[in-house]
Amino acid sequence: MNRPAARALTDLLDYPVYVVTARGAAGETAGCLVGFASQCSLEPVRFTVWLSRVNHTHRVAGTASHLAAHLLAPDQRQLAELFGGRSGDEVDKFAGLPWRPGPGGAPILRQATAWFVGRVLGRFDGGDHEAFLLDPVECGPRPGGPVGPRGAHLTLADTLHITAGHPVHPEPADPESAHHEEERP
Repeated sequence: MNRPAARALTDLLDYPVYVVTARGAAGETAGCLVGFASQCSLEPVRFTVWLSRVNHTHRVAGTASHLAAHLLAPDQRQLAELFGGRSGDEVDKFAGLPWRPGPGGAPILRQATAWFVGRVLGRFDGGDHEAFLLDPVECGPRPGGPVGPRGAHLTLADTLHITAGHPVHPEPADPESAHHEEERP
């Protein structure tokens, strides 16, 4: 595969970003900034969010019955920085934030422009990310706040300055025994 060409193609894309939140079976809350998410079915409506396997949120979401996905407005970069640039292993991202529990206990951020909670129907391998297939069961705009025009959301390009709270790839326990894939033209 021509990885540089594939990367050049994906660099042209500018997706909306979401803050995805979960409450695990033990009651722990978690959330992270997600760049890979999309509606994946018209009827019935289905949505897929992809969580990095190295994220604290992935571990919590793995035991959750529901996840919440939140759209942010372009002026909500600080909220994106909190959920994208800090690790739940090190900080309680929900401390001081207004939120309420939604279906399955999924935290709904009151500041989000729009949100939905989805029941987890299944999980699928996607390499360094895992897909969570969601059946939306509750959704809404921020109470009293406008949703805004189509496309008025925080996007991947708006968040490129954020350094991830976790590395993209986990460090191997023993670098000498780690398998390294050779790139082929």
